[in-house]
Amino acid sequence: MKPSETTTIDYPLQDVNIRGTLPLISPAELKHEYPLTVETADHVWRSRAAVCDILKGRDKRVIAIVGPCSIHDTDMALEYARGLKQIADEVRDTILVVMRVYFEKPRTTVGWKGLINDPHLNDTFDIAEGLRKARKILCDINRVGLPAATEMLEPITPQYIADLITLASIGARTTESPTHRQMASGLSMPVGFKNSTEGSLEVAINAMKAASASHHFLGIDHDGKTCVMTTRGNEYGHLILRGGRTGPNYQAEAVAEASAMLRAAKLPPRLVVDCSHANSSKDYRRQPEVWTDVIRQRAAGNDEIVGLMLESNLCEGAQTLGENPGALQYGISITDGCINLETTVELLRSAASMLKSATIAAG
Repeated sequence: MKPSETTTIDYPLQDVNIRGTLPLISPAELKHEYPLTVETADHVWRSRAAVCDILKGRDKRVIAIVGPCSIHDTDMALEYARGLKQIADEVRDTILVVMRVYFEKPRTTVGWKGLINDPHLNDTFDIAEGLRKARKILCDINRVGLPAATEMLEPITPQYIADLITLASIGARTTESPTHRQMASGLSMPVGFKNSTEGSLEVAINAMKAASASHHFLGIDHDGKTCVMTTRGNEYGHLILRGGRTGPNYQAEAVAEASAMLRAAKLPPRLVVDCSHANSSKDYRRQPEVWTDVIRQRAAGNDEIVGLMLESNLCEGAQTLGENPGALQYGISITDGCINLETTVELLRSAASMLKSATIAAG
């Protein structure tokens, strides 16, 4: 056969492992369904500005990122938000409370991947409905008056919800990913990078450097069309200490080492401590111990600690997602164990008192 001749090729060369494709609603269409109001836009703008001021040292408050490990019930999330808002108003002079509103769960192997991927909790993967639920609850939480924080797990979802997010994070499993570093360079809010699951700080520090630079990569626009994204670079990257397989890294010595590494990399020595995950040895009941230690460090004068993270829900503990989602207990996490809202209120109130006393003592 001559090179110019054509024939039908029967070899399966593409989509061999794809069982089907389903068109998805565009970001613009979803935003039309759940629009950003002027009041909400102003709230997100002011909240982002406050976080940026804290990261730059212009605002001496501490950021507290608290809330469920993951959102699986939007009614439950809204009830939690209303309860959290009360204590947020009480401590606002010393602590800026931002609610964890996490929708996507990275998995080491398999498991429920979060509200956006599987909103019905039954492996039906109705992602269009998941995006609707995510955007609606973000609208509701911002309307309550709380800023929202979430983990950005891939570069498509931000086009649907990023305008409602005050603070983003890149998780321990994805901090080393070039895709996530590029995405972070174009996000419109501050982004925290967690140290690796092994405990490496260098991975997160390299991510901060990469995200501060301009990048070009494939993504989607507001109409859902594939395009080349050209980014400016994000100057508000920061380090999140979450411990690792070698142990926790919230103690004063570990914080000092992290600050020194940031300075050596010519990055601002300001960091957030995650009181969960390896820092609490994956035991939610130890989070208050970590929280109190870190608050004491800050009250003692270490203003390089700019924030803390807590996994908290209406009720403490965790439950297993079985075959019948209707059998789940209301108010309890289906992923990592959480402390309850009452304990969270106590921790925020005591932290505010400790920080206020330290400020008075310092003159």
